[in-house]
Amino acid sequence: MNGDTGRDERERRRKLAEIFGDVLPETTSDDRPDRTPAEDAERWYRENRPPHHDPR
Repeated sequence: MNGDTGRDERERRRKLAEIFGDVLPETTSDDRPDRTPAEDAERWYRENRPPHHDPR
């Protein structure tokens, strides 16, 4: 790859990123530790519990 081709490719990628943003996540589910569905549901409920349900 010569300098002009590399520069053109970088410019094309920069323009695409400017328009569309980051399309893909930095990590995939294969890269992350496995979690059980029960842990995910429990975490979601704890994070989204309304304030009137908090212990006093």
